Amino acid sequence: MIRHRAILAVATAGALVLGVPTAASARTWWGWDGERRWHNAPVNPTPAPAPDETETPAPTDEWTPVAEPTQDSAPIEDSAPVAEPAPEAEPEPESEAAPEAAPEAGASPADLSAIAPDASFVEDFTEDAVTGLVSSLYPQSWQAYPDGTSGIYAPSKTVSVHDGVMDVALGTGAGAAGTFGSSDGAWDHVGGSFAVRAKATGGDGNGAAFMLWPTSNVWADGEIDFPEGNFEDSPSVFHHSMTPGKEAERVRLGTGVSWRDWHTYKIDWVPGESVTYSVDGKVLGTITHDVPTTPHRFMFQVGNWGEKGNLLIDWVSTTE
Repeated sequence: MIRHRAILAVATAGALVLGVPTAASARTWWGWDGERRWHNAPVNPTPAPAPDETETPAPTDEWTPVAEPTQDSAPIEDSAPVAEPAPEAEPEPESEAAPEAAPEAGASPADLSAIAPDASFVEDFTEDAVTGLVSSLYPQSWQAYPDGTSGIYAPSKTVSVHDGVMDVALGTGAGAAGTFGSSDGAWDHVGGSFAVRAKATGGDGNGAAFMLWPTSNVWADGEIDFPEGNFEDSPSVFHHSMTPGKEAERVRLGTGVSWRDWHTYKIDWVPGESVTYSVDGKVLGTITHDVPTTPHRFMFQVGNWGEKGNLLIDWVSTTE
């Protein structure tokens, strides 16, 4: 099968070569709070390819920002509960019927440009890869965190590609995380559209977060999480505050759909103006405050507890 990927002409030069990342990033997962959402904070782990040298920081009650963040950085979960924001009106999905489940994997159009016509990057995972070989077979599409990062992640033991999907094994005692795109283009998104078609089977007590995280590693530069949630629940939007010291405050938008069915989740980001969230083409809401203006990366993270199951990713696309 032909592996479909759309790369803008202006981005082809030098943007398609990726080896082991010179510096990885992580977000330590500790669990859900009473509202079943993730707590976020940045960290800079030891550069790969020597994950055995990565030091797992001792648990603390409060997160202290890491000084001088680098481009190769990412979110980490804080192990302390965060303060809830003042009550804020929570936009609700329109009262129409919930979006119908999308067809099974493999039913996508042969030409993915029909789904994401303006995408600079599209990956639909048509080349099979056993665990341990995904990074080497998809160097232009996915940057996995090195095994051992923060003592949590081991993508080489949990992530495979088969039957047209990226398959993340759940409940194995190891988490998984990675950034979509090439080593160059993945870090420089300032606005654009970001879409993923995904579902989960099993994995109760575990969850995932797909997100746009600031390349600066400065939390106040904006965190956009969608879809995010426990697999036995419905995924949500979590749009975080950009006010320093209040980053944990966020707006939540419910989706009304289930992780158990195939759905396409999309973020449309206009820098400094708006972020629009949609499921299967149905708009959930548009937020016009706390809209990032700096480079971000599109990534996902899965925890390392809960029951066995699978997070399946049919395809992912990004634009700039």
